[in-house]
Amino acid sequence: MRDPESLYQSTAAAVDVPPGLPLVAAFTGFADAGNAASRFGDHLISVLDPTPVAVFDNDELLDYRARRPIIRFDEDHLVDYEPARLALYLAEDDLGQPFLLLNGYEPDFQWERFIEATIGLIARHEVSATTWVHSIPMPVPHTRPMGVTVSGNRRDLIDSLSVWKPTTRVPATALHLLEHRLHAAELPVSGFVLLVPHYLADTEHPGAAVAALESVSAATGLIFPTDSLREESRDFVSKIDQQVDGNEELARLVATLETRYDSYMEDITLPSPLADVDGELPTADEIAAELQRFLAARRDDDA
Repeated sequence: MRDPESLYQSTAAAVDVPPGLPLVAAFTGFADAGNAASRFGDHLISVLDPTPVAVFDNDELLDYRARRPIIRFDEDHLVDYEPARLALYLAEDDLGQPFLLLNGYEPDFQWERFIEATIGLIARHEVSATTWVHSIPMPVPHTRPMGVTVSGNRRDLIDSLSVWKPTTRVPATALHLLEHRLHAAELPVSGFVLLVPHYLADTEHPGAAVAALESVSAATGLIFPTDSLREESRDFVSKIDQQVDGNEELARLVATLETRYDSYMEDITLPSPLADVDGELPTADEIAAELQRFLAARRDDDA
């Protein structure tokens, strides 16, 4: 195997990465039901403006003919070539907590070399734990909370959050392989599979991205801005409800899924450790205010 480190180019920011940060990963590509992973990564990059730490070589990893980059034709000439990007970033959440983000396309080639390179980066930066997300279509209703299946070796997350624990064979992704190797090395890793309603799998479902962010928050303690996505999700679900109300066949389908879902969930109570009694996550401002109150109380106690 050729040197895995030659698959990426480190940036000047690599020396500024504190040791012991959590790593969060999501790839676009295979089985991205509801565009959950795509929207998850796009949202974090747009709102957090992370700094690239290592940029992977497209010419080694990307099948250009399968996933062609975009270029704009402007009347009589070409402009704005947009190459794909797969990179490791240094970011901060809404409370200023730093973390590493591995995001971009799923490699088409050289998985073994890519995984070795990624594990090398994990070792170099002394990553505390790796968390990744993806999504699959499931026969579940959009009128119920979006469930997850949790894999890896974080037993606390599996026991508290995983609503479906199948034994089955599935087509592997590169992040499946990364989790498998980290698990074998006894390094902390967890994967969240979002269970997206199958009839919405080909749409861009903002609620799936919200569920991905909530899952990562539960695993890492990181707090992300979600207000804009939640508003989009409410509008999206409202439009779906209108379509269902106007179509008897769709209404019967959703009612059947609701009955099956409720029957399955009767004996399963797995609330998010971050959610309140209504199932809502607090906003970043609310968490920050609570943290400030806690610190102020500690200072008063120490005085």
